[in-house]
Amino acid sequence: MFQATIHLHQHKDCVLSEFAETFDVSFDTTIEGLHDHRVTFVIELEHRAVEAADFFTASEQVNHLEQLDEESYLVTKDSCGAYEAVDLNNGILRRRSVITADRREYTILCFRREDLRAMIDEFRQIGDVALEKLSKFHRSTDTLTDRQFEVLECALEEGYFEWPRDADSETVSGKLGISRATFLEHLRKAQSKLLTEALERHDRTNQAGHIEPRSR
Repeated sequence: MFQATIHLHQHKDCVLSEFAETFDVSFDTTIEGLHDHRVTFVIELEHRAVEAADFFTASEQVNHLEQLDEESYLVTKDSCGAYEAVDLNNGILRRRSVITADRREYTILCFRREDLRAMIDEFRQIGDVALEKLSKFHRSTDTLTDRQFEVLECALEEGYFEWPRDADSETVSGKLGISRATFLEHLRKAQSKLLTEALERHDRTNQAGHIEPRSR
C-alpha cells in the first residue's frame, strides 16, 4: 500500500476555490460521500461561517447546505471530478483535503502504482498536478470502532458486497437508521483499516516463512 500527497491546481471553476479566493482563506474539507456526480463533505471555518452560508447558498453548484455547529457545514455540490478520480481508481482519502484559492492538497492511500498513475492521469484532465510525496504506508494494527463494526456487519448481511449487489447503500443505511453519507464514511474507514491489517499480516507471514540458507 502506498500513501501519496498530491497537489492539484484545478482549471475548472469551483465554488470552493472561489470561496477561498473571495475571502482570502484556506480551509479543510472532510469527505462524507460521493454519489450521482455529486460530493458531500464537511467544511470547517473558524471565522467565516456566516459568510460561508450566504456564499454557498447563492452558488448554483451547491445542492444542499446544512449547518452542523457554529463553525461547520455539511455541503453537497456538483463534483468537479477529483474525488471521482480517487474513488474510481480504488483510492482512499486518508486525511482532510486542504483547499486554497489556487490549489488542492489530497493525501491518498492506494494499493497499486497502476491505480495511482490512472488517478493522476484523470487529475490532469482537470488541472495541473504535482505529486509531492509517495511512500509505502505502514501503520500499527487498528481495531474497528463499534459503529464501524456494526456498519460492516450489516453491509455483509444485506449483501452489499455481493455482485451484483443484493442491497445498495440507501437500503443498508436505512436498515441502520443513518444517512447514506454517514454509512459510506463508516464503511470506507472500516475497509481501510481491515485492508491495511491484511496487508501487514501478509508481509509478516512472508517474512516469517522466509528462511535464510545456512552459511557453510
